Amino acid sequence: MGKELMLKSYLEGHSIEGYRLFGAHCVCENNEPGVRFTVWAPHAKDVFVMGDFNWWTKRKMDRIHDSVFSVFIKDVTTYQHYKYCILTPDGEEIIKADPYAFYSELRPFNSSIIYDLNQYHWKDEVWLSQRTKNFDRPMNIYEIHAGSWKRHDDGTWLNYEELAEVLIPYLKEYHFTHVELMPLNEHPFDGSWGYQPHGLFSCTSRYGTPDQFMHFVDLCHQNNIGVIMDFVPVHFV
Repeated sequence: MGKELMLKSYLEGHSIEGYRLFGAHCVCENNEPGVRFTVWAPHAKDVFVMGDFNWWTKRKMDRIHDSVFSVFIKDVTTYQHYKYCILTPDGEEIIKADPYAFYSELRPFNSSIIYDLNQYHWKDEVWLSQRTKNFDRPMNIYEIHAGSWKRHDDGTWLNYEELAEVLIPYLKEYHFTHVELMPLNEHPFDGSWGYQPHGLFSCTSRYGTPDQFMHFVDLCHQNNIGVIMDFVPVHFV
């Protein structure tokens, strides 16, 4: 679907794939690599993007709809940090993280981080080709909180890849068909166990990068274990 159709679908309330339009996307435009930033900001007088790629100065975004702002900036790369500066009709400037960010800083910091989700090479084709909704198969689901199920001796968290190494053998030993992960959306308070999220499209950086999480899911699938993600938008902080 083209960008114009995606925007039309989103504004009409039909889209369930807004993340394909909004956020920071690594793309090439006019044969130049960079990042396309797009944000929904109703009632904003102007919107600017700022980050360590422009020394946190304000780069004005183009208004492509009454409530949507977008800009392409060349030579911006992954892992660079950014935020939006919203100019209200009253002239107040408000600095915001990207609600559609794919990666975020770990608390107490709160910048969004540019990340390209399209670089990981999946190896779970066999599992996907056999996947069903389990209506006529037994299911045995093991629910865990990734940050407290097991930790290093010094109390630090396992990253997604380390978690896969110890969790998958356990799941197979006890014949679990699925693992259900308590919320992994980015959240500010460790004690919430993933509730009170603020980054609904960011897999928390507590346990590693999005690619490391993809690797976790990939290994589960390769071992015939389905992955269920808790998603708690009603707890939005």
